[in-house]
Amino acid sequence: MDAFNYIIDKAKHINKKIILTETEDQRIIDAANMAGEMGLCEVVLLGDETELSSKISEKAKANITFVNPLIASEKQEEYVALLVELRKAKGMTEEIAREQVKNKLVYAMLMLRSGDADGVVSGAITHTAEVLRYAFQIVGTKQGVKKVSSVFIMESPNENYGENGFLVFADCGVNPNPTDVELAEIANLSSETAKNICGMDPKVALLTYSTKSGDEMKDENVCKVKRALEIAKTEYPNLAIDGELQADAALVPSVAKLKSPNSTVAGNANVLIFPDLNAGNISYKLVQRLAGVRAVGPILQGLAKPVNDLSRGTNAEEIVLCMAITILQSN
Repeated sequence: MDAFNYIIDKAKHINKKIILTETEDQRIIDAANMAGEMGLCEVVLLGDETELSSKISEKAKANITFVNPLIASEKQEEYVALLVELRKAKGMTEEIAREQVKNKLVYAMLMLRSGDADGVVSGAITHTAEVLRYAFQIVGTKQGVKKVSSVFIMESPNENYGENGFLVFADCGVNPNPTDVELAEIANLSSETAKNICGMDPKVALLTYSTKSGDEMKDENVCKVKRALEIAKTEYPNLAIDGELQADAALVPSVAKLKSPNSTVAGNANVLIFPDLNAGNISYKLVQRLAGVRAVGPILQGLAKPVNDLSRGTNAEEIVLCMAITILQSN
């Protein structure tokens, strides 16, 4: 079975409501039709119902709801009041809130925060920074989480690596230079994502350019990863994790035997934590383009409720998959 079909099949058995904001984009309409026809979830399309309805197939309409943020309603008034309450310390007034609520992305986040939907998918034509800003401001972070991060779920054609056809890469989309504490948290959140979304038994590798270098290594980039490992072992004692590991030592059993023979993770890692955004983003794009690996993400983790940011180069199939992942995050 196509590994990503596992995620879609799993999500189809959960009754959730997912909002798509960018209905002016044909890819979003195509994804709504696909998701609606397969009965993936209740799809909420934001925009003018008359205009949008003409683009939706009759089969899909049974699972699609249209909501127009520009039309005055009791819900709109509730959302204005909620936005004022959430942002009053930052100078939010009712007048400003009334204008902001007309923004489809803001409206979607307020629907999610209010419990009127279970997830938001955006980013096909919206910059990541804008999606993240409204997610942080309105949805907020999960209790106990210090910082939101992201993963890319990689479907590998090489069965020697990963598990169930999957590898998880983090953080390749959000945090430019995470601290040791943040790296440890990213490792734990990514482990949870791998388990809950991909059905994996997570084995986490903290990657860098050296493997078990010892106390003689003074490079702060490597020392940060070493500290992250110790923090993770203390904060998340049930987490299967090791570092510092080079990529080959993390993935290839024969290399692991030479470089880290006592490790239970080395050679079997399926969740790869990169030391910074440079390394993570470059690596996932190279693997995607050169090795024929399908990459879906960035999948955000650590928010109080699920919001996901699409790549602007996405297609309808990837949008549907991102919707399925969002459903599983909300469960």
